[in-house]
Amino acid sequence: MLNILGPNTTLGYCTNVHAGATFDEMRSNLLKYAVPVKQRVSPGEPMGVGLWFSADAARHALANPTALIDLKSWMLGMGLLVYTANGFPYGDFHEPTVKTKVYQPDWTTPERYDYTLTLARVLAELLPEGAEGSISTLPLGWPAHSGGTDQDLHRVKSAAAGLMHNLVHELARLELDTGKHIHIDLEPEPGCILDTAKDVCGFFTQYLLDSPDDVSIRGYLRVCHDVCHSAVMFEPQRDAVRAYREARIEIGKVQLSSAVRVDFEAKDANDKAAALQQLKSFAEDRYQHQTTARLPDGTMHYFDDLPEALTKFGDEPQGEWRIHFHVPVYVESFGQLEATQGDIGDLIRAVQGDEELHHYEVETYAWDVLPEELQREELPDGIADELKWVRDTFGK
Repeated sequence: MLNILGPNTTLGYCTNVHAGATFDEMRSNLLKYAVPVKQRVSPGEPMGVGLWFSADAARHALANPTALIDLKSWMLGMGLLVYTANGFPYGDFHEPTVKTKVYQPDWTTPERYDYTLTLARVLAELLPEGAEGSISTLPLGWPAHSGGTDQDLHRVKSAAAGLMHNLVHELARLELDTGKHIHIDLEPEPGCILDTAKDVCGFFTQYLLDSPDDVSIRGYLRVCHDVCHSAVMFEPQRDAVRAYREARIEIGKVQLSSAVRVDFEAKDANDKAAALQQLKSFAEDRYQHQTTARLPDGTMHYFDDLPEALTKFGDEPQGEWRIHFHVPVYVESFGQLEATQGDIGDLIRAVQGDEELHHYEVETYAWDVLPEELQREELPDGIADELKWVRDTFGK
């Protein structure tokens, strides 16, 4: 879907929602899901598709140029437009328990570097001539995996910056060879080493910039702003965008997503009990559901996973909670719970006039672990309704 959110913009959805860690499974998912989504939402024009390749699938694709050429031709014929890739999950994103494994390998490792560069080379083969590409990547890592002390975090940031400087040179060489400009976009996420705009800006200014390569770094390293993640951290969308602009860090991609929200202080005793019971159905075993509670006195309490918050407060939850659980973006409220849907509009309004931001994708990857009241009988219907909601609500 082109020019929906402004001139030269592309809107699509991220295919990490589909299980399948091999190249063949990835392609089968495009036929099974992406084609029906396009038929529902954009039958007469191309629809953007954000690809997800596991590390194994990316290596396979690069080693089989004929398969890549065939994939590009097939997608073009189906009207599926490649413009971005998700380089965050390295392995099987739909195994029974993912949790903090999704943050490994981190940005201190050659495995993360090689995976990201491989994705860039694959994306360069798939992009239309002269097109811009983006790849979202994890915000360095999960603190506990590296030790978590200030010294440990400094070591991680320094090592990551060194690998990213090397990556910038490779991306520049790739652009010279192919004419495809591909940027890598760090995606801050609650609880990670970089989990707010302030953290990202600090990493850029203290570890990445102030070198002869500043211009290249700003061109090839950017931010993937996930609306859900920012909302969970109680970070106003306008404040995050302003921080990036003041630091002259480009937003390379926006992931339109919505978190779970519940304001216990606004409920009477019966509704509060019902809300707590409903919230417990979101405490599932596959993904990490970081939770922030803002108490009536204004203090913030962060928990690595929803069950920790439920245990801490027991039957007496307080304040407003926000939970990292991607729910369909067209949902405003459900039962006693709400979504942070309003933040999507706040973000879209905040980035108006940003001529460098071209890529948007809906990223509700948790469809198959949603509570029953939010499930859809046919997954393409749900994804198509998300894209329609964005188009109809914010389309230019």
